Amino acid sequence: MEALLADRYQTLDLLGVGGAASVYRAVDRNLGRAVAIKVFNPTTSDDDDYRRQHTETMLLSTLNHPGLVTLHDAGIHEDAEGRTAGFLVMELVDGEDLRQLLKRGPLASEDVAQLGADLADALAYIHSEGVVHRDVKPANILMYHSGDNGTRLYPKLTDFGIARMVEATMATAVGATIGTANYLSPEQAKGDPLDAHSDIYSLGLVLLECLTGEKAFPGPVVEAALARLLRDPEVPDELGPEWTGLLRSMTARDPLRRPGAHEVALQLRSRSDEHVEALHPTPPRDAPRTITGTVDVITGGVFTGNVRIPQPPGRAPRIR
Repeated sequence: MEALLADRYQTLDLLGVGGAASVYRAVDRNLGRAVAIKVFNPTTSDDDDYRRQHTETMLLSTLNHPGLVTLHDAGIHEDAEGRTAGFLVMELVDGEDLRQLLKRGPLASEDVAQLGADLADALAYIHSEGVVHRDVKPANILMYHSGDNGTRLYPKLTDFGIARMVEATMATAVGATIGTANYLSPEQAKGDPLDAHSDIYSLGLVLLECLTGEKAFPGPVVEAALARLLRDPEVPDELGPEWTGLLRSMTARDPLRRPGAHEVALQLRSRSDEHVEALHPTPPRDAPRTITGTVDVITGGVFTGNVRIPQPPGRAPRIR
């Protein structure tokens, strides 16, 4: 579909198709920037799809975090047949999703720690705003570089179509199972009420898949959904005690035994920082740093990239 939406957004390439919407690369003619346009399937105001569209629009308009896809605009489009459909204008995350990345195999442990810390930070933020995502999975995690010279990929959590405010009226029937079977929490599989602990379980399954390259609960929808009611996911001992301890706590069948998102982020961030420090140890304060055969000015032993920041002198220099 190539169309001009709201006399401003020119759709270009189709980026993806889901059950309720299609996503296009587009150009904002007013600002001259590339954007992503999510065009929902035509609906009426009295069905669940319409309520989910409205939920996603309202949620995204209130959320602002580096780990979330940013909403720029929203509107209604009428097609050539006279049908109306809502659309969202979002920042364009020009990269692949985590599902596509994992098709090439598991990720390095330190990369998973960084990825998991970023995602846990994003979840901690939305949970603090009273929002449960309910569908944390690789396909809803977009990966991007921060710039042309970026040294690692950053994740952005997307698709809040089935998210809801914790205290808000549900947009779906009570007891309905909403989410993707491979990543459901046990309480989702049973149709029980959900809170932030459900997202932690799903994130745990995502991180486990990143490390092993395999889904913890594969198979058909019903089989995958019911499997977690009968057993915990298999966390290989080969991952090491830090990973096994964290992942087993995140995927505990009792929601109250799972850590909060902020605690998960702190654990994973400290692990990522330890890895960076091991790669780039700080030299002694009284030793010059040698780079490519040259000697740096002796500074305080604090580094920012390749720049070493000196400590303040013990006394003021004499002015002549």
